[in-house]
Amino acid sequence: MELEKASGGGTIRVFVADNSPIHTQLLADALKRDVDLEVIASGSDSAGLIAEIIASNSDVLFISSNLDEHPGRGFEILHELRSSFPGLRAVVLLDSSKRELVVEAFRAGARGIFSRQSSVEALSKCVRTVQQGQIWANSRETSLAVEALASSHALRPANGNGLSLLSKREMEVVRCLAEGLSNREIAERLGLSQHTVKNYLFRVFDKLGVSSRVELLFMTLSQSGGERADLGDLVAGSMNADSKNATFALCKKAAEQGVLAAQLALAQMYWARRSDPENMTLAHMWYSIAADQVAKEKIKTVKAMSSEMLLEAEQLAAEWRKKTQGPGPTSDNLRRSVSATSSARASLG
Repeated sequence: MELEKASGGGTIRVFVADNSPIHTQLLADALKRDVDLEVIASGSDSAGLIAEIIASNSDVLFISSNLDEHPGRGFEILHELRSSFPGLRAVVLLDSSKRELVVEAFRAGARGIFSRQSSVEALSKCVRTVQQGQIWANSRETSLAVEALASSHALRPANGNGLSLLSKREMEVVRCLAEGLSNREIAERLGLSQHTVKNYLFRVFDKLGVSSRVELLFMTLSQSGGERADLGDLVAGSMNADSKNATFALCKKAAEQGVLAAQLALAQMYWARRSDPENMTLAHMWYSIAADQVAKEKIKTVKAMSSEMLLEAEQLAAEWRKKTQGPGPTSDNLRRSVSATSSARASLG
């Protein structure tokens, strides 16, 4: 799926998903007035929307914040998509220009905000602006986003102590998510509104440095030992069968869509069930698929780095291994490793 294409002339493919089939068709018809726009109207409910968007190979996504009578469902889908396609160019259609909705749209990854009070004539201009890599928003909406950015805490990358950054209530939300519960189910269990649950999740994403449910799930599955053991034990042992199946299904779907974190998590899940030889085989398969992705990403970094940068990177890696795994390679081994990597880079062109 090419969700980030170069700007320029030619036809622009636009995928449209409004809050009901009739509104989707009306929006699509309005966009089709521009002969340079190829419009694909959503034909499914929100449950199958992500797969449909990926298959559409669109340049711009035009999505309502509310889908299937679920407020904020569009934000959730946009968040999930951006975990796999960070270059996604999306416009969020808002019923209201309230501050919290505007900020939430940008936080979900929107590059454009289009109000239902705006003119139909502005639709194609909005699409073209976003497709060219620019932001579509009025001065008020832009100011709201800047104010929210200025007042937010600095993002902190997830690390060994990441979960300790969370409040008690945020941990409760994460535990529910790890059990495979939907936002509605989390809200019912904790006595919160679905909107409040979504806000908690966005704050958790920020604190832990993750961008989606899948990455958060992988973090909980991969942590063990020390103060992190409680959540890992919850996922591995105390969930009921339905919750485990829901978590497994989520990981499998994301892994099949190419999400690296999900592929690793799925491999770990199969390995935990290795008493069955077939699961051991599947664990190795998903570890291999993930390793292929890691290798490809590593090649990209190698091609972009000088020999000095590579040596420094290998030294840092060796220091980390020494702390966690015991003595690592010597300086001569490091230099040989960098030399081999540099040779490989040269062969790549």
